[in-house]
Amino acid sequence: MSTACRAVDYYYQPRMKLNLQFFAEDANGAEKTEQPTAKKLDDARKEGQVAKSQEVATAFSLLAFFLILRFGYGFMGTNFQSIFGRVYNNIPYVARTYNGYLPFDHIRSIINNAFLTVLFICAPFFLVGFLIAFLCDLVQVGFKPTGKPLQPKLSKLNPISGMKKIFSTRKLFELAKSILKLAVMAVVIISFFSGREESLFLLYDMPLQKAIGLMGNLIIDLGIRIAAAYMIIAFSDLIYQRRKFTKDMMMTKQEVKDEFKNSEGNPEIKGAQKRRMMQASRRRMMQAIPQADVVITNPTHYAVAIRYDAEEADAPIVVAKGADYVAQRIKEIARENKVEIVENKPLARMLYANVEVGEMVPPELYKAVAEVLAYVYHLKGIA
Repeated sequence: MSTACRAVDYYYQPRMKLNLQFFAEDANGAEKTEQPTAKKLDDARKEGQVAKSQEVATAFSLLAFFLILRFGYGFMGTNFQSIFGRVYNNIPYVARTYNGYLPFDHIRSIINNAFLTVLFICAPFFLVGFLIAFLCDLVQVGFKPTGKPLQPKLSKLNPISGMKKIFSTRKLFELAKSILKLAVMAVVIISFFSGREESLFLLYDMPLQKAIGLMGNLIIDLGIRIAAAYMIIAFSDLIYQRRKFTKDMMMTKQEVKDEFKNSEGNPEIKGAQKRRMMQASRRRMMQAIPQADVVITNPTHYAVAIRYDAEEADAPIVVAKGADYVAQRIKEIARENKVEIVENKPLARMLYANVEVGEMVPPELYKAVAEVLAYVYHLKGIA
């Protein structure tokens, strides 16, 4: 081989082997194609993992805030002015009373009263905001509180996991969503103030009360528009969150099998136990055939062994029954123990289909079974 060929051969020789398993859907190379089971969804809910959007609660709370402000800002403005007047009108009186000295206890009393009044004025906003946030979460995921997300976990302190979360797809999506919200708000604000420039310039010439009223109306109208636009983002985010949650909860076929084994038991073990129980029941059934009075056959497909003892029961009892191979085995045991075998196709089918082992013959079959037993007793010479 020439030197040029060896050089070309060396150049095209692969430098490393690629393991295609790294490009599979998960570490085991199994694709998640199965819908999440109820158990997996319930376990995820207990861990605090649910399909909800926080933006929905924010949007409705924002809308409620500006609607309350629309109908209550006059009340709020009057009360705030009243607080301001009481505080500053009270200071000269206290100064004159105490010779220019303001006692600390009196100052604290004034501040406390002012704070309680402000709290009373703002209470409706806090209460409505809390109720709306609670109702939004309740509508999205229902009521099933859990404290597991609040429990401390050492894995949360792992710096590597923290770095992965910072540069994760979720964080990038949240960043894009924040940029979109800012862009939507900017568009709403610009479009709202477009054409209203003259009103803003008139504020310099208006009395204070009228200027405050105009600014209040502008701010409230703008806030309602922003909240309405925010709702579009919120519902879009809710659809995305639900789809993403469903995708994250998808399971592989092996995961579904493992979950079924853990919750319902291994099907192979349960099948083996069922087979052992059936074998034990069949052995007991075969052991009861020698005590039977007669075996009624189809003759090839069904065999039903009957015993009648007036002291044991008021009617004949089916002690064994079977089809095909089991029927042949019943007849073999009957012959070995000299139990009479009588062919009666309709009766054999009726008994096999309607009477279980250990049950008495139903009244509608008394006559047919009695005729067979009478025939057997006649053969045996029993009166």
